[in-house]
Amino acid sequence: MDEGRTIPHKIETSFHDYLLEQLGMLNIDERTLRIAEQIVGSIDDDGYLRRETASIVDDLAFRQNINTTMQEIEMLIQQIQHFDPPGIAARDLQECLLLQLYRKQVLNNEPSIEQSIEILEHYFDEFTKKHYEKIQRGLNLSDEDLKGAINQIIKLSPKPGGNMGEMNKAESYIIPDFFIYNNNGSLELTLNTKNAPDLRISEGYRDMLKEYDRGSKKDKRQQEAVLFIKQKIDAAKWFIDAIKQRQNTLFMTMHAIMKHQEEFFFTGDETSLKPMILKDIAEKTALDISTVSRVANSKFVQTEFGTYRLKFFFSESLSTDSGEEVSTREVKKILSDMVEGESKYKPLSDEKLTDMLQQKGYNIARRTVAKYREQLNIPVARLRKEL
Repeated sequence: MDEGRTIPHKIETSFHDYLLEQLGMLNIDERTLRIAEQIVGSIDDDGYLRRETASIVDDLAFRQNINTTMQEIEMLIQQIQHFDPPGIAARDLQECLLLQLYRKQVLNNEPSIEQSIEILEHYFDEFTKKHYEKIQRGLNLSDEDLKGAINQIIKLSPKPGGNMGEMNKAESYIIPDFFIYNNNGSLELTLNTKNAPDLRISEGYRDMLKEYDRGSKKDKRQQEAVLFIKQKIDAAKWFIDAIKQRQNTLFMTMHAIMKHQEEFFFTGDETSLKPMILKDIAEKTALDISTVSRVANSKFVQTEFGTYRLKFFFSESLSTDSGEEVSTREVKKILSDMVEGESKYKPLSDEKLTDMLQQKGYNIARRTVAKYREQLNIPVARLRKEL
């Protein structure tokens, strides 16, 4: 073995560690440092200080026996708000965005930055609801001024603390439980054996049992040893059988899904997904619905078109003008494509989206379109409008 070999270790600095490092740059005494550490510890992963100032005063008094005032806490919060990333330790979104703009204003006092500050200070509610005409009238802005100010705001981060978390999330991987490949026009399903290694009983235990059985004299200690080994072997057999049963359940469930959604696994086209509910797969596999549900919610399959949670393949049905049943996922995909292709200067209303879907032959009500739009996390038309 190479003793001089160095194994590199990945070192990560958490978001809160990063803030605590910056605390060390403040010229403050030990007592004030402990107060500042309490404030930093109260900042959530998004970078917001959602704990009330009075509550922080109480926390320090009861937990650390430090008497302080709301004024002292507020002064320290203002100092922490100058830390990186900009927008840190804000109490709400408005303050978070303004803190970032104040920092930008110091570096570059453009008119658009000053106008964006005025919008957030005096017309924050109107900005969140995209009532741009009211903002324009109130601040006497030209179309160009308004567009420049809005562009400054939309470049800001609503979650300043989330940026460090996103880097760590990007390094996490999904390990699929199944693989489906198209082998010359035939779908092949395999279990990920790395997730479930081959199990067998150690030959050492079998040999020990044979040795004891061959012995002519068996004292009490040997009999207890034989009984102990037999119990362990029986437990191991039961465990191996349980794992095999689990693998069989997983394979049966995925195989039934693959057969039901065969067209999708050949093409990768979401609109080819057929209506499928838990009951359909439960009936095909003779498994309980709750068992199918657990598999669907927790397992992933890797295909030529990406890796999907099994839950992705389940959807309700919707009838067309011809009486054919189609998957609601198909309708959602078409709805999503419509919104993606719309003019952002004149986005499509729910009524217009309903008309367009009905023209394509889908019997769908406006309230259903609104429900699907919300499930897709698509805001209403007014909030999708761009300048």
